[in-house]
Amino acid sequence: HQAAMDNSAMKNMKRYMRMAGLLCAAVLASCEKNAVQDITGSPPAARIKFFNFGVNAPSVNFYANDTKMTAIASATGAESVLGTAYGFAGAGGFYAGINPGQYTLTGKISALTDKDLAISKLATAVADGKLYSYYVSGFYDPTSKSAESFIVEDAVPAIDYSVAYVRFVNAISNSSPMVLNVKNTTTSAVTPVGSAIGYKSGGVFTALPGGVYDLSTRMAGSTTDVIVRPAVSFSSGKVYTIGARGDITVTSTSATNRPILDNTANR
Repeated sequence: HQAAMDNSAMKNMKRYMRMAGLLCAAVLASCEKNAVQDITGSPPAARIKFFNFGVNAPSVNFYANDTKMTAIASATGAESVLGTAYGFAGAGGFYAGINPGQYTLTGKISALTDKDLAISKLATAVADGKLYSYYVSGFYDPTSKSAESFIVEDAVPAIDYSVAYVRFVNAISNSSPMVLNVKNTTTSAVTPVGSAIGYKSGGVFTALPGGVYDLSTRMAGSTTDVIVRPAVSFSSGKVYTIGARGDITVTSTSATNRPILDNTANR
C-alpha cells in the first residue's frame, strides 16, 4: 500500500511540475510580448509653443501636419470643443515636443461649427534641438475664415541665475515697428529690450536684473507710449517673451481686442 501511495504521489508531483512549467512559459511569453512596448526612448529633439493671437479668431486646436499638438482636458471622453481661445497659449504655455522635419502648422477650429477647419497654415522646417513659437496673428476674416500666422525661433540663452532674460515679439498686424521699454520700479532705470520690432518678428533676449518692471512700447523714434503694462515680475534665472497682440487703433482699456502685452515664460 505504501508503494502504491508513493507512486500516486509521484504522479501527482510530476503533473504539478508540468503545470508549473506551462504557467512559467505563459508568463515568459507574456513578458516577451510586453517587452516590445519600449517607452524609454528619447523625447522629441525640438519643441514648439502655440499662441492664438488672431484678433476675433475662434478657439482652435493646433496641429503639426496631422498630429494634434494641443488639447483641452475633457471629462466626458469626447474631444473638448473649447480649444485655445484668443489671447491664450496652447498647452498652458508649455512647449510641445516635435521631431525635426518639414511641417505644415495649422490652427483648426475646435467648435462643432466648422469643426477642424484650418484658419491658419504655415509650412516650415523644424530643426534638431531648437525651440520655436508659432502665432496665429493679425485679424480673423469671418468671410474667408482665415487669419495670418508666423513662427519665430526661441534662441533661449543658457541658464544664468544672476539675471532674467526678456525679448519682444510683435503680433499686431496694424502696428508700426515698436520698441519694448522696461522700467525697474525700484531703481526707475529704463532699459530698451532690443531694437524696434516689426509685425511677425521677434527680438533678441536681453539680460535684466531680476525685479518688478513697468512695461511700455513706443513706435521707433517716438517718445509716446503706445501699449503699457505695469508691475510685471521677472525672476533671475528665468526667460520671458513679451508678446504684443490686439488692434493698435483701439483706445478702450477694457475691449477684448485692445492692444495688450502678454507675458509668457520660455523657461
